[in-house]
Amino acid sequence: MGLQGQIIPYKNGEKEEDDDERAGKEISSFPPPPPLHSKFAVVGYALTSKKIKSFLKPKLEGLARNKGILFVAIDQNRPLSDQGPFDIVLHKLTGKEWRQILEDYRRTHPEVTVLDPPDAIQHLHNRQSMLQCVADMNLSNSYGKVGIPKQLVIKKDASSIPGAVAKAGLMLPIVAKPLVADGSAKSHELSLAYDQQSLQKLEPPLVLQEFVNHGGVMFKVYIVGETIKVVRRFSLPDVCKRELSNIAGVFRFPRVSCAAASADNADLDPGVAELPPRPLLEKLARELCHRLGLRLFNLDIIREHGTRDRFYVIDINYFPGYGKMPEYEHIFTDFLLSLVQNQYKKKST
Repeated sequence: MGLQGQIIPYKNGEKEEDDDERAGKEISSFPPPPPLHSKFAVVGYALTSKKIKSFLKPKLEGLARNKGILFVAIDQNRPLSDQGPFDIVLHKLTGKEWRQILEDYRRTHPEVTVLDPPDAIQHLHNRQSMLQCVADMNLSNSYGKVGIPKQLVIKKDASSIPGAVAKAGLMLPIVAKPLVADGSAKSHELSLAYDQQSLQKLEPPLVLQEFVNHGGVMFKVYIVGETIKVVRRFSLPDVCKRELSNIAGVFRFPRVSCAAASADNADLDPGVAELPPRPLLEKLARELCHRLGLRLFNLDIIREHGTRDRFYVIDINYFPGYGKMPEYEHIFTDFLLSLVQNQYKKKST
């Protein structure tokens, strides 16, 4: 069936990859920026070279310029306050030094919108804390219920894992993910353990989650300010009881979801392909934007196979691979313009 993703705007006032290298990677060298004219909204950016290549594509920069937006590279070798002036600072670099620079800049330049606050982003670098806000929401309405898989954190001592899993009541198979989610290739790796004995082969620190059969399809929910874009991606296949009794060991997957694994145009069972209900996603997005204090992130969501309304958030990523999101150029430039317009309204009042 050829169902396409949905774009869902919502009002913020209502009751509200991941492709990068590890922290500290140097961004590319850039020529001096063009003169900054007042007619442009100036977006200073501090991104890794890989993120620049995947996000700041010529089509995005061209469309932005036509709409009066100018992207200017931030020089990390100069004080941030000496650069600009900027209307918006867009970043995805990590490390304590960079966080401190941004926090100092936010204090001295409150008129500049920083996307997003470093302390809020830091919350998503730990897979234990990133999903806790979803669990705390306990979101349930007439359109469905959203939760997280039963999970367990193991910080050390792999030999203790079988006992800890049994004590916590987690059922096999078990998905194991690195505890730290820092955007590196390693942080995207996951393992699937089929038997108790194999659990000892895992390498802490880890988050262990019960595997939930979901028809082999996940929903990537991209959030850009007040707009949501939903796309389908192929995921791990379901595991039946017969397979569970015949398979042992740990199977490692470097990365499950990517653009090449798009399931939007695949011939899927309608019960698997159906997108999560729009009102449910609207409420989830509003609440998470408010609780996380973020405006640029995505959610990996699965629907429990055999149900229509039972959903699980299994991962949250800050400033994900928007370059893989259909129509991202228009969505992102409209978002930046809305921020600048809001700044202007505040100055006028």
